[in-house]
Amino acid sequence: MFKHLKPAPADPILGLTAAFKEDSNPDKINLGVGVYRDFEGKTPVLRAVKEAENRILANQETKDYLPIDGTAQFGHQVRKLLFEQKLASDLDNRAVTVQTPGGTGALRLAADFLHQMFPKTKVWLSEPTWANHPKIFQAAGLNIGTYPYFDATSNSLNFEDFCKTVAAIPSGDIVLMHGCCHNPTGVDPTAEQWRQLGEILARNKVIPLVDFAYQGLGVEIDTDAVGLRKLCEFCPDVLIANSFSKNFGLYQDRVGSLTVVTNTENEAQSVLTHLKTCVRTNFSNPPAHGSSVVTEVLQSVTLRKVWLQELNEMRVRIDSIRRLFVEKLKEHGVTQDFSFIKEQKGMFSFSGLSKEQVAVLRESHSIYIVDSGRINVAGITETNIDILSSAIADVLA
Repeated sequence: MFKHLKPAPADPILGLTAAFKEDSNPDKINLGVGVYRDFEGKTPVLRAVKEAENRILANQETKDYLPIDGTAQFGHQVRKLLFEQKLASDLDNRAVTVQTPGGTGALRLAADFLHQMFPKTKVWLSEPTWANHPKIFQAAGLNIGTYPYFDATSNSLNFEDFCKTVAAIPSGDIVLMHGCCHNPTGVDPTAEQWRQLGEILARNKVIPLVDFAYQGLGVEIDTDAVGLRKLCEFCPDVLIANSFSKNFGLYQDRVGSLTVVTNTENEAQSVLTHLKTCVRTNFSNPPAHGSSVVTEVLQSVTLRKVWLQELNEMRVRIDSIRRLFVEKLKEHGVTQDFSFIKEQKGMFSFSGLSKEQVAVLRESHSIYIVDSGRINVAGITETNIDILSSAIADVLA
């Protein structure tokens, strides 16, 4: 049966990690996969997470299945985090949350739901976007389009063309937007620009699907949610796929959720039934450990405070390494202006390096970066930054 199968191409991001592991160079650097590293180059288990796990293990009485959509407590805490107290209360009767295996699982659940209920709908993605986005929606059977987002000349948001394209999207189509810390560019709309986008989407009856994987890693928890909350002010229907991989460091525990805001309570409950059907025929019901940790931290005053402090420490480190990176590039003789890296938000930087330059970095210097030139800034440390800067200087020269 399988003798005619040829190997599938490696994943553009996770495939880099496999190649990195096989590289024997002691100075090798992996800046491809989006994983946070501390000053020592390690991905830590957060203190709040450790304490939550201790509490859960001490009090756990069963390993019974969770409900298909996850626990009510988890969904409640997710909506409070996304919407903040007042908006969460306003939306409570017309928003539903389903737990998923990570943010990718949430996106795929959204894709399956949309294809089953609205098979002719088209999903519009930013150009550029996360490499897995088009594959997820195409695998579910949906057609995709793109809208302009990034101006590579000025390393800034191409807001005018962004708005023009979104304004021409047919009613009923879906526009996927990055809630904050745009992946791969690190460039986000302002609060005023989010307001304008919300007005355009609502006027044209286009539905926003917000990929919200980095809340708290841009500016801070509530500021990073401004765009999402602005959209909810204008649009009666919003889908939000969020992840706790990055801001909780729960990468291997795969904790995420899909939240759907509708126009009425009856619509919300109807949507929930269809989402549960999609879950049942996919992964049946969600895992318990990671969502229990998130719930325990968010509902505990003391653990939430510790978590927010740790999240702030991560964000400050990323911001500081951005500034240091720009300085080090200059120190190593790079004359090209990379100051824009200091202004970008989140874990990633769209460096402007070409596919050919990225290949030379990988082959000659054992530095692994995605072909698009996206760099995981959170993977740069004080130990490897000189090696990295010197290699980039060499390639540019």
